[in-house]
Amino acid sequence: MPPSLETLWLVPALPLLAASLGALTPRGGRRFSAGVAIAAMAGALLLSCLALRAALLDPSAHLVHNFRWFDLGNGAVELGWLLDPLSALMCVMVSLVGLLIFIFSLGYMCEDENFTRFFCFMSLFAAAMLGVVIANSLLLLFISWELVGLASYLLIGFWFHKPAAAAAAKKAFITTRIGDLGLLLGLVWLYDSTGSLLLYDGGNGVLEAGVLGNLGTMALAGGLAVPTAISLLIFCGAAGKSGQFPLHVWLPDAMEGPTPVSALIHAATMVAAGVFLIARVFPLISYDQALAADPLHALTVVAAIGAVTALLGAAIATAQSDLKRVLAFSTISQLGYMMLALGVGSWVAAIFHLLTHAFFKALLFLAAGSVIHAAHHEQDIRRLGGLGRTMRTTYATFAVGMMALSGVPFLFSGFWSKEAVLHAASEWAVSQLPLYAGLVGVVLTAFYMTRLLCEVFWGPARSPEAAHARENTGVITVPLVILAIGSVGLGFLGTPAWPWLESALTGRPVAPRSLLEGGGLMALSIVLVAAGLGAGWALYGRKVRVSADAKDPFSAAAPRLFGFLGARMRLDELYAATLGRLNTLGAALADFMDRWVWGGAVGFLALLGEFTGSVNSEVDESGLNAGFNSASERIRGAGRAYSGAQSGDAQGYLRTVAVAFVVLALLVLLGGGR
Repeated sequence: MPPSLETLWLVPALPLLAASLGALTPRGGRRFSAGVAIAAMAGALLLSCLALRAALLDPSAHLVHNFRWFDLGNGAVELGWLLDPLSALMCVMVSLVGLLIFIFSLGYMCEDENFTRFFCFMSLFAAAMLGVVIANSLLLLFISWELVGLASYLLIGFWFHKPAAAAAAKKAFITTRIGDLGLLLGLVWLYDSTGSLLLYDGGNGVLEAGVLGNLGTMALAGGLAVPTAISLLIFCGAAGKSGQFPLHVWLPDAMEGPTPVSALIHAATMVAAGVFLIARVFPLISYDQALAADPLHALTVVAAIGAVTALLGAAIATAQSDLKRVLAFSTISQLGYMMLALGVGSWVAAIFHLLTHAFFKALLFLAAGSVIHAAHHEQDIRRLGGLGRTMRTTYATFAVGMMALSGVPFLFSGFWSKEAVLHAASEWAVSQLPLYAGLVGVVLTAFYMTRLLCEVFWGPARSPEAAHARENTGVITVPLVILAIGSVGLGFLGTPAWPWLESALTGRPVAPRSLLEGGGLMALSIVLVAAGLGAGWALYGRKVRVSADAKDPFSAAAPRLFGFLGARMRLDELYAATLGRLNTLGAALADFMDRWVWGGAVGFLALLGEFTGSVNSEVDESGLNAGFNSASERIRGAGRAYSGAQSGDAQGYLRTVAVAFVVLALLVLLGGGR
């Protein structure tokens, strides 16, 4: 076993140890708690880099270490961890981006009274995500998956004294549990069908050809293949974690947590988990493509949901006024692009976009946090402005992230990963609709990010908080610079001219291609990016907002559309009016059944028991006990009468004998006389 595989379990174990130590650290141990957390993430990063080097020695291999957890009946439950380029790259990304967010948190959370608790929860979050990444068992993955959900609940509601934060934490937890129920059912079904949840197990793993072949022979009554049904259930869990329509509604409200939490959720951990899960089980979820008789393919559903989510998130982001919520809906949209890529069959493009997105979205959230921290927690973009002059480092790095997200060619990583997604969509034989949705999303993304940049950094300061904002210290700005470098450089790992990432992930040599290959689509994409940037500049840059009360140009041009998008397409209200009312009706029905049906039945049984008890008592007291007591009293009377004769007086006994003798003698004499 390679040394890197032997020590791979330490990658999540180190942050988990830091979380355990942080839980035992009193509030006064701020330096210790933060130091242990950052040291653990640095150690995880070092081990991840060593693991990546080992994985790249043979990219096509799946190095596993499985072990028996406990016996179950005639078998055993086995867990294990897996080392391949996908898991190694994800470990490096999570630990590196997480480390930078941890360092940023030193400055951002320095005045919070629960500083030690914050780093405890953040370490738990990172450990859980790393556990998801290295798992070779879907059971171990699910355990880590649920720990991710728990950590997100604790961090989104970290400021639990705020009702909005407490409500957002509950909303995130419950919404993702809906998806997780589907995932759990899928895993139970998969175990029942295959007898294992190990991904790779010397030919017996659920992602290996022999097991998939046996699974492919099973079908439901309606003709749906069992692999398709299981894959759709697994996708439910991925859709919940990665904020896919219709389970996306928790993600914008998650902004109630501290900004480093938002960065960790949206860049490196929770939302990336769903995309990673589908990429990890891609051999299973794509297996039904070979089953011609299957009426529905799982990847078709994934592509459709991804396309809808990409378009929906981008559209809603154009009309948001909260700095972090614009970025939140942007994340929803970009996750839709990743799911779209998975659905059209290019899991490599999805992972490429996931990795680039991790850097530029972490950069954007941390830059937003820098703004919020400097502006005394003001995050309404209408009340900001003018920060480009007073916060130059934050402005410059935010601009890098904005251009990477918008797909500005050719320098920024988001351009190359977005082009990989669009190119894969253009080659999908099923439909071109996902491609069209992706192209519309390109325009909208460039538009709303230009709007955001202009509103926050251009023009005059529109509030006292913005006017007094100054650049933050190095502990906040240095992570921004590092992430900005990554947002530029990471894209060159996956360009057509040097397809290193594709070769590393697939384990196959990939020949370099001309940058002009597929040039028509690339040219169209560049034109659309320019159109979005131009529209944003025309509305928000050419004539910047001068006061917080000034009407939004988009709102002035299309007030009803702006209001509809600003209200998140009223999907929350729709859910409240339908599912919410259905839930209320179900609760009322359950209450009625509990009070009047089951409660009535219990009450009737109680009355029946009381009646039979009273009858039993009456029979017992008046019948059995009375007769027994009467007989006993007679016996006691006879005993008392008999005991009177037992006086112990010898003279009395002699008199009695003498009298008896006289009586007997008289009877004899009288009898003899006859």
